[in-house]
Amino acid sequence: MPVPDSFKEGLARGWKTHDGSRLDKNLTLEADVAIVGSGAGGGTTAEILSAAGFKVLLIEEGPLKTSSDFKMLEDKAYATLYQEGIGRMSKDGAITIMQGRAVGGSTLINWTSSFRTPDPTLEHWAKEHGVKGHSPAEMAPWFERMEQRLGVAPWAIPPNPNNDVIRNGCEALGYHWKVIPRNVRGCWNLGYCGMGCPTNAKQSMLVTTIPATLEKGGELLFLARADKLLIEGDKVVGLQCLGMDERCVAPNGHTITVKARHYVLSGGGINTPGLLLRSDAPDPYQRTGKRTYLHLVNFSAAQFEQVINPFHGAPQSVYTDHFQWDDGTAGRLSYKLEVPPLQPALTATLLGRFGIDNALRMEQLPHTNVMLALLRDGFHPDSAEGRVELRGDGSPVLDYQMTDYTWDGVKRAFHSMAEIQLAAGAKAVMPLHADADYVKTAAEAKALIDGLDLSLYRTRLGSAHVMGGCAMGEDPQQAVTDSLGRHHQLSNLSIHDGSLFPTSIGANPQLSVYGLAAKLATALAERLA
Repeated sequence: MPVPDSFKEGLARGWKTHDGSRLDKNLTLEADVAIVGSGAGGGTTAEILSAAGFKVLLIEEGPLKTSSDFKMLEDKAYATLYQEGIGRMSKDGAITIMQGRAVGGSTLINWTSSFRTPDPTLEHWAKEHGVKGHSPAEMAPWFERMEQRLGVAPWAIPPNPNNDVIRNGCEALGYHWKVIPRNVRGCWNLGYCGMGCPTNAKQSMLVTTIPATLEKGGELLFLARADKLLIEGDKVVGLQCLGMDERCVAPNGHTITVKARHYVLSGGGINTPGLLLRSDAPDPYQRTGKRTYLHLVNFSAAQFEQVINPFHGAPQSVYTDHFQWDDGTAGRLSYKLEVPPLQPALTATLLGRFGIDNALRMEQLPHTNVMLALLRDGFHPDSAEGRVELRGDGSPVLDYQMTDYTWDGVKRAFHSMAEIQLAAGAKAVMPLHADADYVKTAAEAKALIDGLDLSLYRTRLGSAHVMGGCAMGEDPQQAVTDSLGRHHQLSNLSIHDGSLFPTSIGANPQLSVYGLAAKLATALAERLA
C-alpha cells in the first residue's frame, strides 16, 4: 500500500505556492516577513512567526520534491536535492561539501542525527566570542521544545552492523560510546535518508514546519534564487529573486521582487554570507563570510568476514565522543567518530582508485565498513579556517585554508578509526587516501598512516556541516549579528541559521540550528508585535 503524500494533499487543499520556473512574467510578492531558505533555520522560524499571526513568505532556491518523488535512487536524488548537484567543493576543489538545496533544505537529505550543542561549545562562545543568553541552561528549554516537535529520541532499534563496528570496537578498547538521537516517527529503517524519505518518517521541515506555515496562510516560493537585498540606509527595502529553470541550473529571465517588513536569512553557512556579499550589505569591519567552519571529515575503510551491508538500516545510530574533549576545549584538534551509510555511487567515489582497482574494492561493499571523523574546527587559533567569497558570476564559494594543526588532527583521527575497526574484528583497514591500500595488522596500520603524505588531493576530505560566516556576538567589530541574530548594521534584517555559530560545534548541527532558530524567532515575533 503506497504511503500518502501529505504535502501533495495540502497542495490540493489550496496551500499557496509559487513555482519560479513557471513564471511567464515578473512577479511582486508581499509579506510581513520574508525568509530566505527553507531548511532547519528557515522552516523553524516560519512556523513560529506564522503561528504568531504574521504573513510569512518562504523562499527556496531549489525545487519542491515530496515523498512520492523519492525513489531511493542516487542519480536522481543527488542531481535534484543537493547544492550544485552534489558537486559543491571548496575553492581549491580538495573538499567535497554536501548541502541540501530543495524545499526543506539539508533537513530533507541529512542522516537524522540530532544532538544538542555541547555545553563546552556554548561556554566557549560566551567566554571567547561575546555571545550572550546562550548558556547550556538558557538553551535547554529550546532544545527540548524542538526535540518534542520533531520526534527526537535515541534510536531504539539495535544498530545495523555498520554502526555496530563503533560499539564493538569501543567496548573492546574501553572507550565510551552512545546511541544517537534521531528525528524520526515510524521509521522503516530503510537506510536511504540521504535521498529524501519516501515514507515521511524523517521529521524534516518538508513534513513538519513548512506544512504548518502553509496551513496558517503562509506562502512558499521555490525555484527562485535570492539574488540581492535592496538596501537604503540602515534598512532592507526589498529582495530581488531570480526565477530558475526547472533543473535549478540557470536563471530563466524572470525576476520576483519581494517586499516585507522584516527579512530573515536562513540559507546556511555559504549561501547566507554569499547573499550579503552580493548585496554589498554594510560590513564596516569586514566580518561577513569570515570564520566559516566545516567539521572537516576524513575516513577509514575496513573489511570484515561477516556481512555488513552498510547501505541498509538507520544510517547513523552509534557514536563516540571519546576523543572529542580529550585535550580541553581549545587544545589539540579533537573529533567525534560516526559512520556514513554506503550507497554504491557515493561509496565508489569514497573508496577511490579507478577501473579494476575500484571494481575490486566495490565488490567487497557488502563486507565493508567506513568510519568518519568530524574534526571540531574553530576553537584554536591555528585551526583551519574558511572564508566565503564570490566567484565572477556572483555565486558563493568557500576558501578553506588547511593548517599543520588541522593535518595533525586528521592523522590522529586515522589512527583512532583504524584502532577501533581492528578491535571490532576487521580483517583489514585502509585510511581513505590516494596512496593507501588495505593492511591487516595494527602495526601495519600505524606504519602506513605515519608514512602517508597528508596533503590536499591525496587525502579524501569532505564535510556535510557548514557553520559560521555570519558569527553572532555583541561586539560589532567581531560579529555580523548580535546574540539574537539581529544584523548589527541593518535594522530589519535577521539571520537564523548555522552561519551564526562563532565556531563549529563538535556535533551534527541540525538540532543546534532548530533550538537556536526557535529562540531567535520567538524573540523576533515579540519585537514585531
